[in-house]
Amino acid sequence: MSKRYPMPIPHGWYAVCYSDELEVGESRAVKYFGKELVLFRTESGRACLLDAYCPHLGAHLGHGIHENSERGGRIEGESIVCPFHAWKFNGEGECTEVPYARNMPPKIQGQQCLAHYPTTETNQLVWAWYHPDGAAPLWQVIEHEEANSDDWAPLKRFEWHVATHPQEMAENAADPAHFLFVHRTATMPEWETTYEGPTSRGVQRAKMPTPRGEVDGAIYTGSQGPGQGFTRFEGIADTFLLGLTTPIDEENVILRFGFTQPKVNGEVVSSGVNDAIIANIVGQLEEDKPIWEHKIYRPLPVLCDGDGPINKFRKWYSQFYSNFDPAAM
Repeated sequence: MSKRYPMPIPHGWYAVCYSDELEVGESRAVKYFGKELVLFRTESGRACLLDAYCPHLGAHLGHGIHENSERGGRIEGESIVCPFHAWKFNGEGECTEVPYARNMPPKIQGQQCLAHYPTTETNQLVWAWYHPDGAAPLWQVIEHEEANSDDWAPLKRFEWHVATHPQEMAENAADPAHFLFVHRTATMPEWETTYEGPTSRGVQRAKMPTPRGEVDGAIYTGSQGPGQGFTRFEGIADTFLLGLTTPIDEENVILRFGFTQPKVNGEVVSSGVNDAIIANIVGQLEEDKPIWEHKIYRPLPVLCDGDGPINKFRKWYSQFYSNFDPAAM
């Protein structure tokens, strides 16, 4: 079966779990970036991500035989313990101990023997940096006050497995025409979008109808690389959305939506309007999902004058590929 997408997995920072989903001393098997991985939190609280298979005899570090076997291998101090022969590995992928060996094998002594993925935590999430050539992070994750302040409500979380490529999803921001026919909007939205380095920013301004008349509204969109999207809706009920795409492999992603809205007098606001805004956005995603899952990628699309700046978007997005030029296809 031929591949639906010629593009590889783009490099960048990606959300691999919410921070409160990974407890101290916990590990779990995960699959991202086309690889079997193990995600764990050391006893000091550091989140780590490594290739899963032990370099000794190939056991999966994320599947243990101990009391926490359903969640993965055992954690001791700053290392994860292989369930097969108890070799220990730290967050850099270095073997820290072979308990029954008199001498450490020369091939692993002082060497990184498991690929590791740099991690950071902010916005209530654990992030991992992926680069196919192992290059160090080229930018940082943007921190958002809305996701780090007690003045904003706890995140309302949604998650989907989508059979598509990250670029296909991100391209929606450059395709206003689909809003008329997929989401049945009254008019085609108009965005002002700018690109600079790994960052994109956009704004759509509109008059929003309410029972008390029209109010000025705006939608501010942004992304930092291919994995960190964010949108702020202002007007009727301020809403902030984390839209986070993480590749499972070249044709499948995990999409996480995290919504928050400002508290009023220290209290979470629960109203029909607030909930309706979130429901509308989630509904639009679920309208897009079958389109993404059954389309193919056209490297040279036939565009007309009513289409959005799709080629401009693709040129910007191409920076996230190593040793691959979409324009050369």
